[in-house]
Amino acid sequence: MRTFLKVISYIFHPIFIPIMATVGFFLVTPRLYDFNFKIDVSITVSIFTVFIPILTFVLLRRFRLIDSIFVKDVKQRKIPLYLYVLLLFLIVTKVISKSIFAELYDFFLATLISAIACLFLVLFRVKASMHMMGMAGLVLFFIVLSITYQLNITFALSILILMIGLVGSSRLFLKAHTFTELIIGFFIGAIPQLLVLYDWL
Repeated sequence: MRTFLKVISYIFHPIFIPIMATVGFFLVTPRLYDFNFKIDVSITVSIFTVFIPILTFVLLRRFRLIDSIFVKDVKQRKIPLYLYVLLLFLIVTKVISKSIFAELYDFFLATLISAIACLFLVLFRVKASMHMMGMAGLVLFFIVLSITYQLNITFALSILILMIGLVGSSRLFLKAHTFTELIIGFFIGAIPQLLVLYDWL
C-alpha cells in the first residue's frame, strides 16, 4: 500500500499538472489546432513546468537546500515556489496566448494565482498541499471545459475525482500533510479556477 500511494504522489506531483491540463485540453477541445502546433505547445509547457523544475530540484537537493522533491519542510518551499511562480508567469505572458487558447490561458492564470497564494502562505510558515492545489485546479478545469463545450467526459472526470481522494490519502498516509493542509491546498487550487469562470460562461 505504501508503495502504491507513493507512486500516486509522484504521478500527480504538482509539476505534472500543467502538462496534464494542456494535453487534456488538446484532446477534448472541439477547436481545430494543427497537430504539430499542439506538439510544439505541449513540449514548451513541459520544458517550463517539468524539466526546468526537475533540474532545479536536483540542484537544490545537491546543495542540500531541500530534502526531497516533495519539499516537506515549509521553510524549504520558498525557492521552488518563487521559481514556479516565475515559470507560470512566463507561460501566461509568452507561451499561452489568450486569443488562441482562451480556456487554457485562464487555467494557467488561475494556477499562477494559486501558486502566489501558496507562496504567500509559506512566507507566514503556513504549509498548504500543492498536490491538492494542483488536483483541484485540474478537475475544475475539465468540469468547466465539459460544460462550455457540452462534452461528455463523465468517465474522465470520475477518474480525476477518484484521484483527488487517492492523492489526499497518499499525502496523509505518508505523513506529508495534515488534513487541514489538504483542505487549504484544495481551496487554494479551486477558488482561482472558479474566479475565472466568468470569462468562459
